[in-house]
Amino acid sequence: MNSVLVTPPPFPHQLHNARLSPSRSMSFAANTSSSRKRKAEDDGPPNEDRMSASPSNSPRVTPSSLPAHRQMKRPRSGPAGRPLALPRLLETLDVDSLRGVLRTICEHHPSIGLEVVNAAPRPTVPSALSVLEKYESTLRASFPFGGSSTSDYAYNRVRQALTALLDALSDFTPHFLPPNETQSTQSLVFLDSATNIIHRLPNWDSFQNSLHKQNAYEEIAKAWTLVIHEAGKRAGGIQLQYGGWDQKLAKHNQQASGKLQEAVNELSTVLGWAAGQPHTQQPENRGDAVHSIRQELLNGTYGFNLPVRVGPW
Repeated sequence: MNSVLVTPPPFPHQLHNARLSPSRSMSFAANTSSSRKRKAEDDGPPNEDRMSASPSNSPRVTPSSLPAHRQMKRPRSGPAGRPLALPRLLETLDVDSLRGVLRTICEHHPSIGLEVVNAAPRPTVPSALSVLEKYESTLRASFPFGGSSTSDYAYNRVRQALTALLDALSDFTPHFLPPNETQSTQSLVFLDSATNIIHRLPNWDSFQNSLHKQNAYEEIAKAWTLVIHEAGKRAGGIQLQYGGWDQKLAKHNQQASGKLQEAVNELSTVLGWAAGQPHTQQPENRGDAVHSIRQELLNGTYGFNLPVRVGPW
């Protein structure tokens, strides 16, 4: 009789020591790895937080913390063009260019022009005459070669230079007149040279063209009269008694065909001349007297001809 052998179930103490089946080992290992993975994910920040975290929170790497071979030196910049500084720019300008720049600035900014006037040194007689001489040289160089130098054609060629000279003379003359100029000697020296410039102007064939010179004589005669009148108020006009101004003014009046007679009359009034009497005799007599006294002092004979007073002084 066939009998079926039935294997009895193992006892509990046998299950503890028995080896697990392969299927149960694989499932156990899978569960273990998944639990470890979940544990690591639970310990760290969630994925969304990790993706949205700002890079600024990460530690910054400074160049000093990098190794020496990883630190790159900044290349030096090469030469580049740039404009000149103001001091160097002014060194390149000549006198005429510098005057033009300064004139333009003063025209655009009147306040700067006033500062220039106050800061600039006072023009002297030599500096003013040097400017007038340049204008006169330009006038001479403007005359055409050949032909008459007093014709209408010559006048048209030099009219611009002639006008520039007369304008400069008209501008400089008031600067050396009282009350702007307090030294009568400076005024007389300037007027002497300015009158010589007028003498050298051409005598044009046309009367209309000659009006420039006639007007210049009238203006310079008024200037002479003003200076002589103001000089006569100071110390009795002593500055007019020396320097031979009477002779110089008389010569100017002769060259101007009597157009300076007004100034000659004013000088005669200040010095007390008689009508038509030259003032050359008084300085010569005074000079002779001084020379005679000097000779007597050197010879030891001074005072021999003087009367001797006796008694109380």
